[in-house]
Amino acid sequence: MKIDKELIQKVAKVSRLELTESEIKTFLPQLKEILEFFSEIEKAPSSKSPSFHPIELKDVTREDIPKPCLKQEEALQNTKHKQDGYFKGPKTI
Repeated sequence: MKIDKELIQKVAKVSRLELTESEIKTFLPQLKEILEFFSEIEKAPSSKSPSFHPIELKDVTREDIPKPCLKQEEALQNTKHKQDGYFKGPKTI
């Protein structure tokens, strides 16, 4: 890939950046150096396939095991706010 002034101007335009001539002159060698490093990394042997997550994602939820539920009286035994066998909440308008 050819790195030149036009490429930097095109990237700046897409990124909605307004670069001055001095900034373009500064970024040109830096961009070339960065891309050279990436080409070196690309040459390195790798047995792994590319991944978006560096750590394997696992399902962290527990297995759903059915258990007996509380009886209605047991559920209501520790509240003062009950009426006709149900929890009593504040009035809504």
